[in-house]
Amino acid sequence: MNPLKGHRVATLGGMADRPLARFLQSLGAEVGGPVDGASFVIDDLGLEATRDEPIGKQAIHVSVTPFGSGGPRSDWRGGELVASAMGGALRLTGEPGRKPVKEAGDACTFHADMVAAAGAMAAHFARGTHGNGQHVDVSIQQVAMSRNVNGVLVWQFDKRKLGRAGGCIAYGKAQVRVIWQLADGWCFHALMTGRLGAPANKALSDWMDETGFANPMRDVDWLAYNRSTLPQDTRAEWEAAMARFFASRTKHEIATEGRRRGVNACVVNEPADVLEDDHLRERGFFDTPSGLPERFSAIREGAGMDAPAVQAGTRPGPLSGVKVLDFAWALVGSITTKTLGDLGAEIVKIESRNRPDLARLDVQVSASSAKSLDDKPWFAHLNTSKRSLTLNLKEPASREVLVPLMEWADVVVENFSPGTMARLGLGYDSLAARNPGIVMVSGSVYGQTGPLAQEWGVDGTGGALSGRTFLTGNPDGPPVIPGAIPYGDVIVPFVMAANVAAALQHRRETGHGCHIDASMYEICVQQMRDFIVAARRGERPQRLGNADPAVFFQDVFPAAGEDRWVAITLFSQEERDRLLAITGPDVAGWTAQRMDKAIAEQLQAAGIAAGALQDCEDLLEHDPQIAGRDALVMLEHAVLGPFGHMNTPLRFSRDRFAAFPAPSMGEHSEAVAADICGLSADAIARLGDQGVFQ
Repeated sequence: MNPLKGHRVATLGGMADRPLARFLQSLGAEVGGPVDGASFVIDDLGLEATRDEPIGKQAIHVSVTPFGSGGPRSDWRGGELVASAMGGALRLTGEPGRKPVKEAGDACTFHADMVAAAGAMAAHFARGTHGNGQHVDVSIQQVAMSRNVNGVLVWQFDKRKLGRAGGCIAYGKAQVRVIWQLADGWCFHALMTGRLGAPANKALSDWMDETGFANPMRDVDWLAYNRSTLPQDTRAEWEAAMARFFASRTKHEIATEGRRRGVNACVVNEPADVLEDDHLRERGFFDTPSGLPERFSAIREGAGMDAPAVQAGTRPGPLSGVKVLDFAWALVGSITTKTLGDLGAEIVKIESRNRPDLARLDVQVSASSAKSLDDKPWFAHLNTSKRSLTLNLKEPASREVLVPLMEWADVVVENFSPGTMARLGLGYDSLAARNPGIVMVSGSVYGQTGPLAQEWGVDGTGGALSGRTFLTGNPDGPPVIPGAIPYGDVIVPFVMAANVAAALQHRRETGHGCHIDASMYEICVQQMRDFIVAARRGERPQRLGNADPAVFFQDVFPAAGEDRWVAITLFSQEERDRLLAITGPDVAGWTAQRMDKAIAEQLQAAGIAAGALQDCEDLLEHDPQIAGRDALVMLEHAVLGPFGHMNTPLRFSRDRFAAFPAPSMGEHSEAVAADICGLSADAIARLGDQGVFQ
């Protein structure tokens, strides 16, 4: 399916080689040609620098720049390292006690381009509603900040700051080790909370027992395990035992025996391993003329129907009028529907008290407890602009509510394990038989097909398999988590949202719905494209710290104060000469005597790309560019009161949007059953007595 066939994309600046251009091309658009007459215009220059371009009134104009268009720092020079530093991602990546290290590749830029893709396609859909184009503005700094939900929360509620954790991931108060040395390499493994992680956690414990290793986890009740509340001394004992076990295993054993047992572990791949991966081969991911991946999602077009007319709804935003049935949970699905909802779509979130969303369980801040499902700011951040319907799908009478919703929806979003929806009678073919124009999007680690489709995986799995993890770290040290904050979990949702918006406009034009299959593994490989190209040439890319072969020079330098740093990027010898004229030959000695923000201001004034490595306090309380972009929106939460919620990091010149607070569990069950499903008060009471609304 090529929903952008017949549309042309003009590129300005360096956008022709950027992921955004490749994404639009993957949907059938032609990339190239003059600005005049283009359906889309994309640039990395900003609105101010492109005002004189002959961009038509019906064109979608998208700018992706380090700091966004407008505001006191829109003219600051950037690049990946500086935008990552100023957005808060860079200072969280690396080993404790060492200077921060960038994620492999242009991670924040890729993330911003996928956000821009969602914005471009939402504006494309809005153009189909009202006939007008508009400007879509994306700041790489703001996008980088938007990923750090955990850090923003612990600062707002507890005035704590997350730090670099090396091979660990920080979950609020807990740091959970996830990178383990093997006998011949590395693997990714995480102990996950409660029902979600219990089978895989037990599988590892059993494997340790059977191989004769000391196992302090032998008698753990894994259904009761909570990664956020486990005592630190207990975690230290567990992780020491796990380290001894993993050090005795090989990559082959992890990929075969570990997978057979259902252990939540995967090998940390090198780029060459990716090219030889059987799963990607089975899915035809590299079956292209160049041998390089082209698709960002696999899309199966559905049967035709009379094209439904989606009318503008009552909410503001480019997706106003779109109706979404949300079966999402955790991060991937929740951020997808948050994005759609924030942009104006009407979202009905299906939940269950018997199997709550992970984000309703994790106790990350002091305002939350393990006793309540409604006091988690993490859930609140991820689920703005939705209504909550609790529904026990195992109860047959739930179909009285579900069937009308299936007919009501334009879109169904899910990120369960592949096959789960089909087992519930809610697979794409079943939905399309009842609602032929339905657009369904499924997000998973491996995709809906292929030999690994049913295997366990989480955010770090995509990073490990794609080469991101192996290539993040210092040349003389081990791999570190490529971003102590999730990556695949926040990239995939914008790819999903972009495809949904494009598919809705395509349905409007043709009457055809579709099933969108988004694989985290494949999308992470797209981010690693340059390294895959190098591996195809026979090279073996290694960890480079903060260096980048495509950049003349860049690094992180110490500044005055505890754990304060400044990132500097030089694009030419002339810029190096200009820097040394200011600092003298000892750049690090010069920066170490000065405050980070003052260094950035001075160097930016001299035309040199530089930025302080900001933490959440810097971003939320002292950054005028972030404040001016409304990166956090103040919303009144029913339990936690007013606090800043992460805004979807997009700005539209015409179809402005406004988020509303996340729901309490089942808050809208009766209203949805009455208003959308048309059920009477007596029917709703009867279903309640039958346990349907659980």
